[in-house]
Amino acid sequence: MSPSQTSDRPVLVVNAGSSSLKYQVVHPLSGDVVAEGLAERIGESQSVISHTQNGHTDSDELPLADHGAAIARALEFFAANGTDIANADLCAVGHRVVHGGRSFYRPTLITPEVIAEIERISPLAPLHNPANLIGIRAAQELLPDVPSVAIFDTAFFHALPDAAATYAIDRDVAAAHAIRRYGFHGTSHEYVSKAAAEFLGRDYDDINQIVLHLGNGASASAIKAGSPIDTSMGMTPLEGLVMGTRSGDLDPGLTLHLNRVAGLGVDEIDTLLNKRSGLKGLAGENDFRTLTASIVQGDEDARAAYDVYIHRLRRYIGAYMIELGRVDVISFTAGVGENASSVRADSLANLENYGIVVDDERNALRGKEPRRISTDDSAVTVLVVPTNEELAIAQQSAALVASAD
Repeated sequence: MSPSQTSDRPVLVVNAGSSSLKYQVVHPLSGDVVAEGLAERIGESQSVISHTQNGHTDSDELPLADHGAAIARALEFFAANGTDIANADLCAVGHRVVHGGRSFYRPTLITPEVIAEIERISPLAPLHNPANLIGIRAAQELLPDVPSVAIFDTAFFHALPDAAATYAIDRDVAAAHAIRRYGFHGTSHEYVSKAAAEFLGRDYDDINQIVLHLGNGASASAIKAGSPIDTSMGMTPLEGLVMGTRSGDLDPGLTLHLNRVAGLGVDEIDTLLNKRSGLKGLAGENDFRTLTASIVQGDEDARAAYDVYIHRLRRYIGAYMIELGRVDVISFTAGVGENASSVRADSLANLENYGIVVDDERNALRGKEPRRISTDDSAVTVLVVPTNEELAIAQQSAALVASAD
C-alpha cells in the first residue's frame, strides 16, 4: 500500500540507540513535523534531552535511568506544549530496528512473538538490536493502545543477488550461523533513490542509481532498475566505507593478528574497530566539520584521514559503475553527503571520461531540497538528496496499519 492510500494521522517515530533516544511525531502524507526530540547519555548521572515543538526548543539536564524515563520525559514536554500524546490520535508508533536477519524484510506489526525473534537474532547486531528493543518495550508500556511497527534497516537489501550477499566461507558454517551480507541504512537508500527518481520525473524502474549515504555511519548502494544489487555494509554495519569511528573494509587477518600478537581480546577488538577507528582513529576526530577545519590549519593526520576516506569512497563508486553497466544518477545524502561539498567534488573528480561532470557553483550551494550539482551536459546526473528516514518510517508504518484495518 502506498502512502497515498493511508490517512494523515500522525505517527510517533522512535529511534533508540544504546544510550540515546531520537523521536519525531510526523504526518505521513504531508510530511509535517509536529514535534521532535533527542535524549542523550541515557543511564548516566546527568542526561540531556531536547524537545522542539511549535518552533520552540525546550531542553533539560536530569538523570534518565533508562529509555522508559526518556520517553516519559518526552511526554511531559508534549503536555507542556499543549499535546497529550496518549490522546493525540496517533495511528502508529514506528520503530527503527537495525537488523532483521533472515526473518524480517518488510514492515512488521510488533507482537510478543516478533519481540522474541528480534531478541533471538540480536547477536547479529549486538550494539543495536538490544537498544531498539528497549525503545520498543518502553513505548509499548507508555502507549499500549497504539499499534507498534518495526521498520528494519536491512529490509531493502533482503533480496540482494546471491553473488553479492554470499561470503566465500564454508557453506555449512555460514548457514548454521546466519552469515551473509545483509546491508544497512536500507530505509535511507530506498527513500533517497525514490526521491531522486521523483525529482527527475523518471520511472524508478527505468534508471540505475548509486546512492551514497555519508554520515558518521556511511554506506553505498547500487540500485539497478529499482532493485538493489549491491551495498557496502555486510553482515554488520562495520563493513565498507571509512566512517566516523568504524574502520570499514579491512583484511580479516588483521583481527587475528591483533589477538595473537597484540594480545587483544574479542571485546577489545570490537571496541577498536567500531569506536576507535575510521576518521577518529586516523585523525582523533570524527566530526567532519572539525576535520575539515584541521586540514585548513595544516594538520597532516587530518589530511591523511580525508585522503583515505575519499580513496575508499571512489573505489566503491568505480566498482558500482561496473556492476551497473550504465549509471543514470549518483545521489549524495546524510550529514556529510548533504553538507560537505569537498567530499562530493573530490569523490567524483576527473571522471569526465565516464560522463560524470560536477558543476562547481552548483556544488557549493546549500539547500534543504533535492538539487542537481552536475552540469547540464553531464551524462550522469549527480544530485544531493536530503534523506528523511523518519518520514519513510512513518509512511511505511501508517501504510501497514491501514492495510491491517
